[in-house]
Amino acid sequence: MLHIAEQSGCVITVSRTFSGLYGPNTENVVRRVAGSNHPGQAGADTCGALALGDNGPWSCSGVILDHSLGIVLCHGAIFSPFLSLPVDTAWSERQLLQAEDFSLDLNIQVQYVGSGKVSRNSGSGKSMEATNLQLIPLSNQSGVPSDIQQCQARLLLLVPCLEFHNTFSMLFHQADNWQFCSPDEEQESVTLQTALAHLHWFAVLQIPVSCIPGMGILTCMQASELQKGKILFTCGSPFGSFYPDIFINSVSKGVVSNLAGKDNAVILTDSRCLPGTEGGGVFAVQGDSLKLVGLIVAPLCWKAGEWVGLTLVCSVKHILESLEQVLALCRDNVCLSLLPVTQQIVSTTVSPTPEPCLIAAVVLIECDRSWGSGVLLNPRLVVTCRHVVAQTSNIRVYIHGNKRCPKAEKCRGRVVFMTQLASPYDIAILELEESFYGILEPVLGSRFCTGEDVSVLSFGAFGKSCGPSVTSGILSAVVTVDNVPVMLQTTCAVHGGSSGGALISTHTGELLGIIASNTRDSSIGATYPHLNFSVPINVLEPALQQYLQSQDLQAFQQLNQASAAVASAWRLQSKLTQVLPSKL
Repeated sequence: MLHIAEQSGCVITVSRTFSGLYGPNTENVVRRVAGSNHPGQAGADTCGALALGDNGPWSCSGVILDHSLGIVLCHGAIFSPFLSLPVDTAWSERQLLQAEDFSLDLNIQVQYVGSGKVSRNSGSGKSMEATNLQLIPLSNQSGVPSDIQQCQARLLLLVPCLEFHNTFSMLFHQADNWQFCSPDEEQESVTLQTALAHLHWFAVLQIPVSCIPGMGILTCMQASELQKGKILFTCGSPFGSFYPDIFINSVSKGVVSNLAGKDNAVILTDSRCLPGTEGGGVFAVQGDSLKLVGLIVAPLCWKAGEWVGLTLVCSVKHILESLEQVLALCRDNVCLSLLPVTQQIVSTTVSPTPEPCLIAAVVLIECDRSWGSGVLLNPRLVVTCRHVVAQTSNIRVYIHGNKRCPKAEKCRGRVVFMTQLASPYDIAILELEESFYGILEPVLGSRFCTGEDVSVLSFGAFGKSCGPSVTSGILSAVVTVDNVPVMLQTTCAVHGGSSGGALISTHTGELLGIIASNTRDSSIGATYPHLNFSVPINVLEPALQQYLQSQDLQAFQQLNQASAAVASAWRLQSKLTQVLPSKL
């Protein structure tokens, strides 16, 4: 099934005229964009393209959309350095950009797997050196491996996807300090203002039909058919054209984390992508095949210095619709021949997953200017974290999943129990002013199996902007004290605002725990979203059952009487049985 993604994937490299794709004096250290002082970082004018110098080569991933016409689709940012127009007006005021708007000596190369199947090899037989992630691509020295083909491409046009742009501008706010690279390089990071200028531009290329295997037209599907929690596969080439022998068309798996805009123009997935995969394809499973549903726009997102761990995707339907609208402005016969390509979107039925049902029970808890998540256990009872509600009595709860009202409903909540600050269990119980019926109540889990697939449902990162998000992973550890689970650890991406959210079993849909925290290294200020901890639901279940039967809050006091061993586990401490000898 994955061969569809691999056969359609490619790498696009753009430069001014060289004696070849890589000249003999080309730098051999991978770095992001012209002017960057740090490998792996993005620059302000290219938003993800990978480059070796001011004149390129610049590279990203792409998708061969139509093998019969040789049509390739990729992200437009790599063409930014070669604009012959003023950058500010070109991105903001033009309805399309054509070949004559760029340098006359533009050299575009496309690399793809000629056999249709990726065969990983080192190309030269030499060992690959790596120092501080500065890779030396051996294929530059020995030529392109035999199973990776390369051909010249022609730029047809660049088109903006305005629906993506409009949704993006509403979803990402300047006050949240969004960046689309590592925040380590303050001057070279892609700020929100820069991203708004050209993240929504996509390029259409053409390569000789004789160069590529006859796979026909890639089947696309509408993003409106997606739902949160649906499995997605991404196919891109990390680091672009650097060492394609190893990295070309690498596949990653995740889920639809969130959707926004008309017909889901913006897709967020927790599939893990790297710089250079911009323009790569995003595929959804339908039956026994994959359908192209979007293109990768930005693989790394940071919010206020915290790594979010999500990948930003644009719906391919919206890209093709935008292309269709601007084709009337083109006088090029080749461009006009693209009209049939824009009609390749199919309507399909996506298999249901358990997350959309249980996600209705996840609520947003707003406390003055901050927010967190909570889980609706019955029509009036919400469980969340102590630190979410501890600082205020002004608590507003937003319910998004009520069938009687498609929009979020708001009501006030009252804290009826909150663990003491000394308790390792960061838990609070809220009672709502009114009851909300018709929402599926979570089934409480009783088994915790290390390695099982789990999902986190919460309002992390985006708050009220687009409803609760879904992230996927596994239950990586079950911490026990006296054979009783007291802490759960997962690999799901968890962000600020996720506290109080639900940890569920992906296969059974059972509620396993309440999200309490992710991990932060205070010595360097780094947050790790894929290392996080939850309070197991078995810790709360006896008290919850008693409260539901008798309205007696006394049972919750047991959460304040946790043993020293439990407290040590939650403080990430261990008791040494012996003094370890020094290695110094």
